[in-house]
Amino acid sequence: MKFLVTGSAGFIGYHITRMILENFKTSSIIGIDNLNSYYSVKLKKERIKILKNFKKFKFKKIDITNAKKISSLFKYNNFDIVIHMAAQPGVRYSMINPKVYFSSNIEGFLNIIENCNLSKVKKFLFASSSSVY
Repeated sequence: MKFLVTGSAGFIGYHITRMILENFKTSSIIGIDNLNSYYSVKLKKERIKILKNFKKFKFKKIDITNAKKISSLFKYNNFDIVIHMAAQPGVRYSMINPKVYFSSNIEGFLNIIENCNLSKVKKFLFASSSSVY
């Protein structure tokens, strides 16, 4: 199986990616993340470094709001499963920068879900939190 995990440097995305790599040895994963500075970029890079120790993991620094890069990613990969964990978190910050939240959490989500549909992805998993409201 070939997986795409968005937000693979984030807390949930990292742990899901690692769990799949440890338990499903024949599966491969492409992880994407924009590595923004909302919280520690150093921590995110450390997580990616750990994941890169697995032969079946590849990382690409891609922002889900970049429709062209997302489209290209799907065009050149035949994903069986997409696990969408990328989002802009934090309710308080959304009051200061609502456009950042709209862009990531709405437009970015739309980019992912449209490409899943066009590429006939078999399974799509999405988790969310109160931060998206």
